[in-house]
Amino acid sequence: MSSPTIRDIAREANVGTATVERVLNDRGGVRTELAERVIKAAKKLKYGDRRFRPHSGIIRIEVLLVQPEAEMFYADLNATFQRISASLDPSILVHRTFVREDDIAAIAQHIAKPPVRRAGLIVLAPDHPKITESIRQVRMSGVEVVQLLTGSAGEDVPYIGIDNYAAGRTAAYYMSHMLQGRSGSFLAMCHSGAYRAHRERIRGFSDYLTQHRNGDHHFYLVIFGHDDNLLSAERLAEALQDDNRVIGLYTVGAGREGIAAALDTHPAKVFWIGHALSHGTAKCLRSGLMDICIDGAPATQARRSLDTVLRRLGLIDVDVSNAPVEFLTITAQNLSISI
Repeated sequence: MSSPTIRDIAREANVGTATVERVLNDRGGVRTELAERVIKAAKKLKYGDRRFRPHSGIIRIEVLLVQPEAEMFYADLNATFQRISASLDPSILVHRTFVREDDIAAIAQHIAKPPVRRAGLIVLAPDHPKITESIRQVRMSGVEVVQLLTGSAGEDVPYIGIDNYAAGRTAAYYMSHMLQGRSGSFLAMCHSGAYRAHRERIRGFSDYLTQHRNGDHHFYLVIFGHDDNLLSAERLAEALQDDNRVIGLYTVGAGREGIAAALDTHPAKVFWIGHALSHGTAKCLRSGLMDICIDGAPATQARRSLDTVLRRLGLIDVDVSNAPVEFLTITAQNLSISI
């Protein structure tokens, strides 16, 4: 096969040959949108296998994240995106934007009307009709979009993450079997219902217990801790005081330090299954406060979400799995010493 020419690139990008020549030779005077199309076409056609250094960051992929510091899962995602972006072609810029979780209008506005042009968008944000509609509008405009933690925007917007329903069922399986022979109540705690992932985990947990009824166990209550340590501690302490028969707790979000504080002062042992491996989780596992951690492999989610956008943009030609990311079950017995 003959090598691609400027005419081939112009045909692929739907621009004139003069525009291609100006972009490839960095002569300027070309709108960002057209330059992006030329670079993408040249890469797709492997034009001289060039790395277009004069056009550093011309193809922008934005990663929109909430709570980068509040929960280790988000911090791990942030660090992984930062690390991966450093290894990409200089023409590709991965830009991370952090948003306030409680400002739904601002999140939706930023998604729909960003300050700079972008070719791809990776979103981790609460489930809300305004946000979902903004994502759909952006996708219809030609931007390649991927969702993390939730998949509410439809089939044309890939969801990258674990099977949250299966994670909830797995938690119920472990809890019901490990507490076999003990009679008592089970609790669950999540953010607020704002995240579909959390709702799916709780639903899986509840469905398993309903389908495998055990006269000794009763799913008592779902607590909303809003991923806040103080609020989580207060509400869990209240629930434990209201029902002194609680023997199991499944937490699907953050607020881990508050949860640990409430359990540490509770006179009876509560079997605790949580999510997201971190230094704090490891401490809880080693101390015996937490019994099992279900980890969503954030590094894998970050890598796969970027690869999915790059593949859909035509910038890489490798197959990217669309299967759920496999989650890991961590206990004190298989805990990595590096955590």
